[in-house]
Amino acid sequence: MRLAPVPSVPEVRLYQAHPGSGLRRLLEPDDDSGESRPEPQPPYWAYAWAGGAVLARYVLDRPSIVVGKRVLDLGAGSGLVGIAAAKAGARAVIAAEIDRNGVVALRLNAEANGVAIEIRGEDITAGPPPAVDLVLAGDVFYAQDVGRRMVPFLDRCLAAGIDVLVGDPGRAWLPKPRLCLLGEYHVPDVGGNGGGEPRPSAVFAFVAEQVEAIPGKV
Repeated sequence: MRLAPVPSVPEVRLYQAHPGSGLRRLLEPDDDSGESRPEPQPPYWAYAWAGGAVLARYVLDRPSIVVGKRVLDLGAGSGLVGIAAAKAGARAVIAAEIDRNGVVALRLNAEANGVAIEIRGEDITAGPPPAVDLVLAGDVFYAQDVGRRMVPFLDRCLAAGIDVLVGDPGRAWLPKPRLCLLGEYHVPDVGGNGGGEPRPSAVFAFVAEQVEAIPGKV
């Protein structure tokens, strides 16, 4: 892994994959003992995804969004969004990441950028949200099963009075009816299928579900 500035977010440096990284080995079983082990996870944390990049760029350009606040970087991956929030003046940052290798990468990336981040290495979406003021969710709708877990958790965040911002380049499982567009940038999707070419990516506010009024009812 090479420590380098993130395209479109040069204020942040991350340990990023390159052709000689050998990350494919992480997808291979550790041994042939026959013991039941968790399915290996793709190394999402080794790349800067467009949803995280656009959210990090948005926060760094508008630091008042996070200044003095307690922030949760949900599905943190490399920690790009949480690191950006810390650099922009957040009072405290929690990064939630379930991949054990991602947790290590997160710690190394935080140290490389000189910021303090509390890392939670478990799936927090099944329970109540932590005591934060703002949730930053970059690229958390890349798969249907993941999106189905995220929406109820984000609804619990709203119910607890926590604001939620989502960064995404328009992936298939994005819950568009629940989003309000705040800003758009062209950023490379290094971790996706864009080949690193800049593409439109947006920041949204996740909003409460609208309940349609029934005619004749007050």
